[in-house]
Amino acid sequence: MTDSTPAAPAPPVSSPVRVSDRFIAYVHQVCESNQARAALRRGLGLPVERCNHMHRYLVPWLRDHDDPHHADVRRAYYAVASLIAARPRSARDTTPGHGGSLSWYERSNLGASLGQAVAAGVLKENSAESALHLMTRQSSDAVHPGLPALVRQLLLGGVAVDWAVLLEDLAWWNRSRDRIATRWLESYFRTADGTTDPAGSDPAQENDR
Repeated sequence: MTDSTPAAPAPPVSSPVRVSDRFIAYVHQVCESNQARAALRRGLGLPVERCNHMHRYLVPWLRDHDDPHHADVRRAYYAVASLIAARPRSARDTTPGHGGSLSWYERSNLGASLGQAVAAGVLKENSAESALHLMTRQSSDAVHPGLPALVRQLLLGGVAVDWAVLLEDLAWWNRSRDRIATRWLESYFRTADGTTDPAGSDPAQENDR
């Protein structure tokens, strides 16, 4: 990695920061360079094996080991980095979306974002529900290619995406799809109906992953 590539930011000493949030902040920083943003954007919807131009920016974040789960984690990192890089111009000036003082289970997942889009009239209810139900039945191999168009619709409509939550959900999708899918569906229906909190998860069901 050359000197022109920003170093991974260190978390504040006073408060712990999730690795996923640190990574999202790093990608936003990298994307301040037009050249780097273009390189990351070229991986949109592609498997890691076809993203050679992204390695210089992302490899330092991923340890190389034989855990079969590593492939899912790596693909999630590459996918989310490319989604951030491909944000429409209107969404580029936003700071990294995170929960601030919210507990992890209170933060918005993709289901909540879809619910917000329906409530705001950005997406039609039938379209949002169909997309969500389809994803919850698919493996990550099928979910990843459909994310770019869906996320772009959300961002163009002014609906925020919590990138760190999406990153972790994608990384764990093949191992915990049913649990994550249930959380997305619950969050969607609560948010689309305008009831309670947007995340809608039971803290007892969440872990630090």
